[in-house]
Amino acid sequence: MRVVVALGGNALLQRGQPLTAENQRTNARAAMKALAPLALEHELVVSHGNGPQVGLLALEAAAYTDVPPYPLDVLGAQTEGMIGYILQQELGNELPSSKRLASLLTLVEVDGNDPAFGNPTKPVGPVYTKEQADALAAEKSWTFKPDGDSYRRVVPSPVPKRIFGLEPLEWLLAQGCVVTCAGGGGIPVMYTDEPVPAGRRLVGVEAVIDKDLASALLAANLHADALLIVTDVDAVYSGWGTPEQTAIRRATPDALEHSEFADGSMGPKVRAACSFVQETGGFAAIGSIHETQGLLRGEAGTVVAVDAAGLELVGGGVS
Repeated sequence: MRVVVALGGNALLQRGQPLTAENQRTNARAAMKALAPLALEHELVVSHGNGPQVGLLALEAAAYTDVPPYPLDVLGAQTEGMIGYILQQELGNELPSSKRLASLLTLVEVDGNDPAFGNPTKPVGPVYTKEQADALAAEKSWTFKPDGDSYRRVVPSPVPKRIFGLEPLEWLLAQGCVVTCAGGGGIPVMYTDEPVPAGRRLVGVEAVIDKDLASALLAANLHADALLIVTDVDAVYSGWGTPEQTAIRRATPDALEHSEFADGSMGPKVRAACSFVQETGGFAAIGSIHETQGLLRGEAGTVVAVDAAGLELVGGGVS
């Protein structure tokens, strides 16, 4: 099978952990142990989040006042290279030395008129108290939104339109290579409307693309058999945060799309899974990274498939 696995931010950093290189490597090592069996049996493409990392680089850039802060597309490229290196190294340590591995910087086209630029929603960086968030908002003109009992900076997250570099990616897969790409949703770029004779130009965009939506587009373009969205929860839940919360075992895309999920957490994952299944007829699964093989077999997490019976809840209920 050809499988695309989208790693959540917890693959590199658990909530509340300091963003140290040692913590990221320790978490990456555990994540790659979970993925290694898939790499031995299937064609595997790995994507990943970068919210904490790009947020930290933005803070560092803002602290260096001698030059203008580096834009988010450049910071995204930096994090994609750094995280790709760590994941490739740790996965290589779990696989035979003959297994080929590659990490690609991936440009992803967005629309400069996307309404997301007027409504930032993508969390980046660490969590803050309200007092810290208010101070940073006043100092740097950043936007913050609640994240549980804390606050995080949010930036525009436009919808991915096109992924560049599919041909070399296909070639690498044909050579038996495990590929890490589209990290952090890819590097956001768009074409300018330059007059003739200059013609249009490809430029970076001040945004961070949601990695799950980019992964769904990537999986569809690669004609993948399955999209696995792995995170730090074991499934998608109906009524999350209420006494009636119940894990969803299986769901059709239509049934899952009509449920309410938070934009800053499960919402993009659900939309990505539904989009992939609707476009390809394949199946998607959302669940814990420690149950990756079970997700692929359809035995764990929340499976999104066209043959489900609406929302099938754990315990046999149907919603």
